[in-house]
Amino acid sequence: MGFASEKPCGDRVYFLSRYLVRDTGSGHEVLEITPDPAGSGMMRSIVASKVIASEGETCHYSEKVQLHDRTRLIGLALDTGYRCTIFTGFDEHMTFVLDPDITGLLQVHVYDITPPRPSLSTCIRELESAGLFGELSVMFCHHIRDITQLKADVYPCRAAGFARTLDADRVQEGERIVGCLTASQFLTECYGKDFTLTNICPLESVREEPFIARCCRSERVGIGLYKGRFGAVVHWGASPADIARAVNELVGRWREQ
Repeated sequence: MGFASEKPCGDRVYFLSRYLVRDTGSGHEVLEITPDPAGSGMMRSIVASKVIASEGETCHYSEKVQLHDRTRLIGLALDTGYRCTIFTGFDEHMTFVLDPDITGLLQVHVYDITPPRPSLSTCIRELESAGLFGELSVMFCHHIRDITQLKADVYPCRAAGFARTLDADRVQEGERIVGCLTASQFLTECYGKDFTLTNICPLESVREEPFIARCCRSERVGIGLYKGRFGAVVHWGASPADIARAVNELVGRWREQ
């Protein structure tokens, strides 16, 4: 896309240009153009041109944005109320969203818990804001379970800030415990079976598909069906690269089905 404000080469345009944003003096309009396919050189004459968004239908978003975060651009464009919204990136490149519509985006459900930091959910938000998932046409719905709302005597670990935890305190008979399959195994081996456990594994919260969740059991890591729902499981300590690969593979395989 080009910005038609000055004409150093007259009415010729760069040979790869397909759209122009033109400053009308009181606003902007967007044109779809066809450079001469029979021409030569980088700058070519325009053989066809039509306005696809007029000045009254177009606004220029005031802040610079990450142009590769396409889902956010669609959301911002919807919020403007205009048929066409022009965006400027941090590197001064420009793009636009015409007739914004989120119905074509695939919704991926993210399951995580807090405290401590919901690292899967947070990492996906950070990768998304960097534009890493821009070409996937997805939007993420985050389901984060707050385990501080659960009434228990003992919680999983000190890192979450709880007073009594499995990794630092002895469990007393009959106490209520918040944990997962690993916690259950630990309790059975160390104390027997006289305890009440509330399972907080994110996989146990899955209700929608496709989904991505984290789990501390390495044997569960991968992509497939979990209780009849299709999704990806990443390890508790998965790196941003691991998470990005899982999201890309999940979306690809879901769309192949």
